[in-house]
Amino acid sequence: MLRLIGGARQRLVLSLFRCDDAEVLEGLASALARGVEVHALLTKRAKGGRKRLKKLWDTLEEMGATVNWYADPVVKYHAKYLVADEGPAMVATLNPTRKCFTRTWDAVLVTHDEAVVASLLHLFESDTRGRPPALGRRFSPRLIVGPERARADLHRLIAGARHSIRILDHKLSDPEIVALLRERRKVGVAVSVIGSPLPGALDPHGRLIIIDETRAVIGSMALSTLSLDFRREVALMVDDAATVRRLNQAYQELSARVGAPARRLPGGRP
Repeated sequence: MLRLIGGARQRLVLSLFRCDDAEVLEGLASALARGVEVHALLTKRAKGGRKRLKKLWDTLEEMGATVNWYADPVVKYHAKYLVADEGPAMVATLNPTRKCFTRTWDAVLVTHDEAVVASLLHLFESDTRGRPPALGRRFSPRLIVGPERARADLHRLIAGARHSIRILDHKLSDPEIVALLRERRKVGVAVSVIGSPLPGALDPHGRLIIIDETRAVIGSMALSTLSLDFRREVALMVDDAATVRRLNQAYQELSARVGAPARRLPGGRP
């Protein structure tokens, strides 16, 4: 994240839910000092966080950044991404906070894909202006955006699994998704779920889906009804073999330590 911020030359676009990491804030201040425009989009609502959100707004404004609230009265803002200039872009599961950098399982994906970059910039502009984004053919199919496309895209992805489905999500609870996972398991697809608690010292936070060891999805959305249907969420699909292999290795290391509970689905027998 610091490399992307430090490499920006003209503009930085930040979608933030929380941010209290001193190095990230210093990086943004340095970017502004060298003439980079910094635009941030914040949520108005976070559990126990109204005072912290106002403090973050004030901090960014005092630096010279342009800050906007996400204006939708119903949909909660939870997306986490960053775009430097006209690319690269970063889609993350984490918030740039001390906790996420030190105590939680999280991941970021960096991409130079021009379609992804353009689509994220369009989404940011739409959300900043309070208008619906255009998610048609010109919008990158690699991006899963909630609530508009999250349920349909993830349902299609899971339904298309032929060999294995691996999920890291401590909030997996949506009845439709759970039923679909049971259905895939019945036809012979190996389904594994790592929830909470995680083994070792890390807290659960990030979300990861790996399909057939060939495609992965990383992003902010959980497989819960609230996250799928009532939140602005962003996830990125990746099929780059090396990246998927690294994510799969990380998952398998956690799964080996979790053991039998990784084979359970919500509501299943212990």
